[in-house]
Amino acid sequence: MQSDESDMSRSRYVGMKTISEALQVLKENGGQLLGRDVIAEVGRRLNLDEWACKRYEKTGNVRWQSILHFETISCVKAGFLLKKKGVWFLTPEGEAASEQVEEELYAAIQNAYAEWRENNPREEPENTVEASEEESVLEGSKTLEQTEQLAYEQIEDFIYNLNPYEFQDLVAALLRGMGYYTPFVAPLGKDGGIDVVAYRDPLGTESPRIKVQIKHKINTKAPVDEVRKLMGLLHNNGDIGIFVSSGGFTPDCKTTARSSHVHVELIDMTRFINLWQEFYHKLNDEDKSRLPLVPIFFLAPQD
Repeated sequence: MQSDESDMSRSRYVGMKTISEALQVLKENGGQLLGRDVIAEVGRRLNLDEWACKRYEKTGNVRWQSILHFETISCVKAGFLLKKKGVWFLTPEGEAASEQVEEELYAAIQNAYAEWRENNPREEPENTVEASEEESVLEGSKTLEQTEQLAYEQIEDFIYNLNPYEFQDLVAALLRGMGYYTPFVAPLGKDGGIDVVAYRDPLGTESPRIKVQIKHKINTKAPVDEVRKLMGLLHNNGDIGIFVSSGGFTPDCKTTARSSHVHVELIDMTRFINLWQEFYHKLNDEDKSRLPLVPIFFLAPQD
């Protein structure tokens, strides 16, 4: 990809190309996707030149990826994009704007961002720099989002390297951290389709009574038949099913769970990690050691 001969700086041209493609990727994936997967797909789709693919010496960040992160700030402030714990969400306004050609889309983002700045004069936007300063800011920047994404990837890699029974124990530990008792965690061998049983009280007399099925296969989405199998094991009114799949779920799985007459909760890798982080402080020391975390504190933005 080569920059054109317009008055637009090279960085802004790359920003226009990458943010436009990023919104298209989100649109084609139901409006939400892990940020790292969006970035990877943008890299596959665009013919990026040597300048765009260069790594900054200070941080090791790839230039076009830093530019894309930089541009998403305007996109979020414009109301076209949301970010939450590593996942990017395309808003209805963003989806409508993505119908435009990239030059018009980029202009729409900048105009909406300018309107946000006008309405929020007390907030110091982190991507407000003069064109001459762009390169130094990009080279030295390491955004909170990028740091969070790196942490997420490390946690994800750790989980993927667990064997199925270690992952099963991790799920049981999370449930205990959420306040449940786990009288049954399936031993080696056949388990009858249930991997963990969890209760609100030690004897299981209080609702809900939870039956958990766990699938731990990298890059393999749980098929709808397995969700239906779990649904068939929920016999009592107080039974709730949880299906945890580190490889995610097919669209049919999600549709079936939503329309089910029994309550079946689907937990993929992203949601599992978010829950582990949320309830980590409530785990006992033994359960924490299964997936230990260290909190990092950043200075909060000033009002």
